[in-house]
Amino acid sequence: MPDAVHDAQLHLHEVRSDRDPAFAAGYALLRATFPRGKLLARRDWVEVIREREAGLWSDTAWHLLVARRGRRLLGVASGSYLGGLNVGMVGYLAVAHGARAAGVGQRLRRGLREAFERDAERVHHRRLHAIVGEVHADNPWLRHVVHRRGAIALDLPYYQPRMGWRRPPIQLVLYYQPLGERLRSVPAAEVRRLAYAIWRNVYRVPRPLAQPAFRTTLAALEGRERVGQRPLA
Repeated sequence: MPDAVHDAQLHLHEVRSDRDPAFAAGYALLRATFPRGKLLARRDWVEVIREREAGLWSDTAWHLLVARRGRRLLGVASGSYLGGLNVGMVGYLAVAHGARAAGVGQRLRRGLREAFERDAERVHHRRLHAIVGEVHADNPWLRHVVHRRGAIALDLPYYQPRMGWRRPPIQLVLYYQPLGERLRSVPAAEVRRLAYAIWRNVYRVPRPLAQPAFRTTLAALEGRERVGQRPLA
């Protein structure tokens, strides 16, 4: 995406260096929004953004967007493009207090999707296949993305990896939003590869198969051809 675009005074900017002041400000907003056990360490974010600066990325890309109005930081969002599957994953999204009904989150999500679509064109020369994300089962966004955007809340146990030695994995719902024709289910083989790509490439877990939580997800896929919609709370 261009380094900055404007949307009715809302300034959307992609952070490309950890020396950009927006990097520290965006991470501070995430720390104020997410408990420590749910947020990747700052050093992990520094490492991945420096890999981008060094030109080391191939078919995987990470994006960090911040939204400002004037000098005020209103929101931040991160996401990863997984080229092996041609899907984009929405990672963290936080909106500052007092700006949560101003369309900031929606604009950040749209900015991530635009970035993923450019990644898909760059890597595969075709359209982005799907957008995925992970949320708590009672998150209102899950009902919205399922009922309004055709997503599938995948019916299987899924966990976010632990964010530290003493912190347990967190059970979440993995949703899959196809961007072409509507689907009622996703091939189990694709879900298996997706879960692995998230753990290995997004969270940078060196050996997912050594983690009991990841093996629980794989075990739930055994013998299944497709994964459909889970009941929503």
